[in-house]
Amino acid sequence: MINGKRIVVVLPAYNAEKTLEVTVRQLPEIVDESILVDDHSSDATAEMARRLGLTVVVHPKNRGYGGNQKTCYAKAIAAGADVVVMLHPDYQYEPLLVTPMATMIAYGVYDLALGSRILGGGALRGGMPLYKYVSNRILTLFQNLMMGAKLSEYHTGFRAYSKELLQALPLELNSDDFVFDNQVVAQAVLMGARIGEISCPTKYFPEASSINFRRSSIYGLGVLRTSMQFRMAKMGLPKAKIFRVPEHWKETAGRPLASESHR
Repeated sequence: MINGKRIVVVLPAYNAEKTLEVTVRQLPEIVDESILVDDHSSDATAEMARRLGLTVVVHPKNRGYGGNQKTCYAKAIAAGADVVVMLHPDYQYEPLLVTPMATMIAYGVYDLALGSRILGGGALRGGMPLYKYVSNRILTLFQNLMMGAKLSEYHTGFRAYSKELLQALPLELNSDDFVFDNQVVAQAVLMGARIGEISCPTKYFPEASSINFRRSSIYGLGVLRTSMQFRMAKMGLPKAKIFRVPEHWKETAGRPLASESHR
């Protein structure tokens, strides 16, 4: 716990047997529960997760990266989480940073915290392929222009959420594919959620999960589409379903939702 808040880490997994243990062993003691959702892996990911003492959910069929996260967040909220940290089990991100990211939420400073691979300039040093780095920078510049935000990147898979933000986001309307992550950040920006970033070193190696060039291209097109939908919603034009802000969030926007319980 941090500040009396229950911290739950969710790990959306697919064939993560080789990297799961080293990831979990470095999770800090402040984590109250770790939930792994196995998206119908063909290896022993689920068995290893059980041996490591994680709460394990196995999809009977592959639902995709976004579909996996939908289950992750539903299970975390059902488990009583006040702060939910999403960490990939492929050891690409630094598990020790769960503590500062969760703290940013638990003390009501932010509703969403992002572990940025770009801040600090560690992306290329960590082995990020050049084409992915360049596309990351171009897409981020485009999204900042379209959304009027100033984030260092929109594409990180290391995030911490307040329970209140997760419950307000229309997650089930989002894609089941990789663009889910980008849709969530765009929704949070439109909703006026408080978003913070922390520098996070990254590691690219053969066992770490990474989508190929084709899937990256599909993701990039999805990002462009999401940005255009955001701009239309901001201009008051007909809104895509994913950008219909819940009324209860409108009524509380701008208030420190993540800190209400300790006022």
